[in-house]
Amino acid sequence: MAYDADVIVIGAGLAGLAATAELVDAGRKVILLDQEPEQSIGGQAHWSFGGLFFVDSPEQRRMRIRDSHALALQDWMGTAAFDRPEDEWPRKWAEAYVDFASGEKRAWLHAQGVRFFPVVGWAERGGYDAGGHGNSVPRFHITWGTGPGVVEPFERRVRAGVARGLVQLKFRHRVTGLARSGGTVDTVTGEILEPSGAERGKASSRTVTGAFELRAQAVIVTSGGIGGNHDLVRANWPERLGTAPRTMVSGVPAHVDGLMLGIAEDAGANLINRDRMWHYTEGINNWNPVWNNHGIRILPGPSSLWLDARGNRLPVPLFPGFDTLGTLEHIMKTGYEYTWFVLDQKIIGKEFALSGSEQNPDLTGKSVRDVFVRARADVPAPVKAFMDHGVDFVVEKDLGALVRGMNALTKEPLIDEAALRCEITSRDREIANPFTKDLQITAIRGARRYLGDKLIRTATPHRILDPKAGPLIAVRLNVLTRKTLGGLETDLSARVLTEGGDPLDGVYAAGEAAGFGGGGVHGYRSLEGTFLGGCLFSGRTAGRAAAKALG
Repeated sequence: MAYDADVIVIGAGLAGLAATAELVDAGRKVILLDQEPEQSIGGQAHWSFGGLFFVDSPEQRRMRIRDSHALALQDWMGTAAFDRPEDEWPRKWAEAYVDFASGEKRAWLHAQGVRFFPVVGWAERGGYDAGGHGNSVPRFHITWGTGPGVVEPFERRVRAGVARGLVQLKFRHRVTGLARSGGTVDTVTGEILEPSGAERGKASSRTVTGAFELRAQAVIVTSGGIGGNHDLVRANWPERLGTAPRTMVSGVPAHVDGLMLGIAEDAGANLINRDRMWHYTEGINNWNPVWNNHGIRILPGPSSLWLDARGNRLPVPLFPGFDTLGTLEHIMKTGYEYTWFVLDQKIIGKEFALSGSEQNPDLTGKSVRDVFVRARADVPAPVKAFMDHGVDFVVEKDLGALVRGMNALTKEPLIDEAALRCEITSRDREIANPFTKDLQITAIRGARRYLGDKLIRTATPHRILDPKAGPLIAVRLNVLTRKTLGGLETDLSARVLTEGGDPLDGVYAAGEAAGFGGGGVHGYRSLEGTFLGGCLFSGRTAGRAAAKALG
């Protein structure tokens, strides 16, 4: 029986591009399918900040950061907290990924032209003991060019494969089924959607104009996760995180719907850890949205006062940037779905970064000049736009007006001015003394011992109610859907496994669809900067393994 290609790759995001690029290098013929139009090639990686997790990199060493494979593995395992029988392969993938991040990862990307911002970020700090969750040292390397800078070399390699006659790009092809002949899954069926000129990220038509059936010796599933499908997110929401939110903002477009995971499961794949997921707690409504319900995540420095809906400070160590899912768990048990940052212009100017390539035009555009302009500005232009236009922002000169503005944004006026003034004043008193019992202030001072944070990410400790630091700012924070941490179970060759643990012949998976490897390489929690790298590592592995298996 004739094949249409050697391998069919389902999903033209970063993992799919990485897998296809490796297949091209091996001389294999590939059909790359995606339900979205060609202008959305690269998927969610295009919209990302471009953060990558490296261990003992030249950038770290220049910033006097002492890192090691042993420390990174300690941090990963303490963060993942693997505790299930089905964590066997995820644990092995975690060990392999730390080896990759400590070894050839940076050189491999550098050889393809990828470059990195010299200041290493410190995201997801944890705040527990040495064996617990979080990065012990800064490891968040921002790609020069952000997400598009990560996508570019892999798209370039795939398009070179098109020019060589090795790759067929078939966009607007929505997969609805996988079938087998002779014991091997080798047939992909689906619907052809009408052409769409929708801009990247915008909703595209779902009008069906035809059907397709394609056959190949192997299929690689790289279709992404469930973050755009809020019903599926709620259906999989774990009890440990409290009650699922009634309303969330979306960090990904609606077409990130998770439907391909169910299709693979129907074909015999084992889908594990579906209750493990990664959603941010610092989401704000995009004042200039690309997709419906478009949310942006604030990447905060450590100084903002974080309050629940009633105005109570969040408990230690739930400071900005320390423990995303620990904070989410706490929030969802308060009975309210939103929280507040209270800060001032001095803090927002230095400590607010916004996730996303479109929110960082200087880094995305690779403009050294614009980076210096941003560094010298009182408030970076993208942040200032949210202060001026964002529906979640309140900016006022005095606390009374700030509280009135906060209460106007919510259904119930829960913030009491006198109580909030007492909270802030108590915190501010601790600033004048080099000794303090306020552990957030201790964390701020600790952050400034790292040169990168002192230069661009952490404001000098000061009183929030100091008029010279004003105006005062309050930001309403929403739960922002983002990543699926569970997925299709795979072995170290990225072969999809059945419930019995045997390979599902002919099927591989990579990226978010595979829980970034193994069906859940991150365990319960993630270290920031590992999502893009997980797509690259698992996509590369799947492409190389499939090429080798074909002989």
